[in-house]
Amino acid sequence: MKNKYILSFLALASGVLLSMMIMANSYLARFTTPLTASWLTHGIGTLFSLVIYFFYLQKRKQQVRKQQVQPQVIKKGKMIWYLGGIPGGFTVLLAAITVNSPLSLAGSIILMITGQIIFGLLVDAMGWFGVIKRKITVSDFLMCTLLITGCSLLIIGK
Repeated sequence: MKNKYILSFLALASGVLLSMMIMANSYLARFTTPLTASWLTHGIGTLFSLVIYFFYLQKRKQQVRKQQVQPQVIKKGKMIWYLGGIPGGFTVLLAAITVNSPLSLAGSIILMITGQIIFGLLVDAMGWFGVIKRKITVSDFLMCTLLITGCSLLIIGK
């Protein structure tokens, strides 16, 4: 039960961070171009990831030297696993464009979330990516209808 609350809090925190990231990227895109903002964001993220990775390798070497863990054979990942950054790059690029449009930050975020939910339902229904197939229920349709209605009211009401 406690785990559910922690996971819910983490999901909420990631939504806040997503909004802050999109706001910062769109602000940067206002002074440069959306493509430049996307490249800068992903370049900084890559450098930060490399620093974390090198710290991880250093810690791992220390553990192996102290015999706390056994050295393992590193398995090669599938090439498709490395392509996850492509949708992220497009997300940053398109968000930087839409936030600086009449949609603004709130409209962009709500439409992104709506797209994620609808695509998630489609993945569940079709069983793509190795997900167990799940039938779409009436409450799923109602949720999507309410989301799209809310998006429309938010965007039209401005």
